[in-house]
Amino acid sequence: MMTNDATINKLIEMRMSTMADAYRIQMQDNSMESFSFTDRFAMLVDTEYTSRKNNRLHRLIRHAEFDQPEAFIADINYQSGRKLDKKLFERLSSCDYINDRHNIIILGSTGSGKSFLACALGMEACKHFYTVKYIRLPELLAELALARGEGTFKKVLKQYAKYSLLILDEWLLTSLEETEARDLLEIVHARHKKASTIFCSQFAPAGWCKKFSEATIADAILDRIVHDSYTIEIDYIDSEHNKSMREIYGLNDKTE
Repeated sequence: MMTNDATINKLIEMRMSTMADAYRIQMQDNSMESFSFTDRFAMLVDTEYTSRKNNRLHRLIRHAEFDQPEAFIADINYQSGRKLDKKLFERLSSCDYINDRHNIIILGSTGSGKSFLACALGMEACKHFYTVKYIRLPELLAELALARGEGTFKKVLKQYAKYSLLILDEWLLTSLEETEARDLLEIVHARHKKASTIFCSQFAPAGWCKKFSEATIADAILDRIVHDSYTIEIDYIDSEHNKSMREIYGLNDKTE
């Protein structure tokens, strides 16, 4: 018994507490005697492995800071009049677009469900153990401006370049100042062909240029986004029930 206690303590010291608990349970379960050493050891390893994978998934979801953490691909409403392509979402749920470093542009009016779809795709990326970050563009620009003032811009830029999937909500909802446009170009350029980004916008790419004061910056940003992107367009109203997708999903108290 002393040997068993020592083994359990060593497992705990090595931060394998789940395996330690499973081992303790095995020692107290007489039915385990019918299993071979190999089978019992495999059970312990499986328990620890599953626990670590689950913990990693929970950390990824928490760090992603989703606006709608309850969004899942399986809950997408394809019968709402939005004309969503179910087969496209099935392909995107495989996350191959992240491996291929492609982007996604989600277009739709306020309340059409852009944030829900983006968060659902982000959640699927977490399940595939990709690092994900959700942020509204105004918040990102404010963070970059603060970083410039504090001399940490390069550090923040490097962090945003690392995410496997970046979700930018409220993309170009308002016009940008010249400094904001240049900061945005730095982000887009740092991720170009190296990582994937989801852009949620009320405006089609053709109208994005109007949000920039400098045409050269607008062209540079669009050139790095549009050609490598899947585009998802959403209808606003449920024609049968005359409800927005925000109402259908019970999200009236959330902003998009």
